[in-house]
Amino acid sequence: METLNDKLEGKQLALEYPCNWCYKVIASEKEALQNAIKEVIDERAHTLTDSNSSKTGKYVSMNLDMLVHNEDDRKFIYDALKKHQDIKMVL
Repeated sequence: METLNDKLEGKQLALEYPCNWCYKVIASEKEALQNAIKEVIDERAHTLTDSNSSKTGKYVSMNLDMLVHNEDDRKFIYDALKKHQDIKMVL
């Protein structure tokens, strides 16, 4: 049986740039997450809103909404967030 991932493999998102994009960013603590995001995106305009926290309080997530200019820009920000030592996951 073919899954959705199988159907999407190798296909690129059909986005019109520039566009607004939302990254869900997950870390162990809120302040470290906010500082990490600031380090990565510097002075670029963005909106950061609370999302969820785990039941045990071990993880917090926030939504980072911002304008991305092209596919390379979108991927660069994703990779930079993902590589930051204080960020556990980026969706």
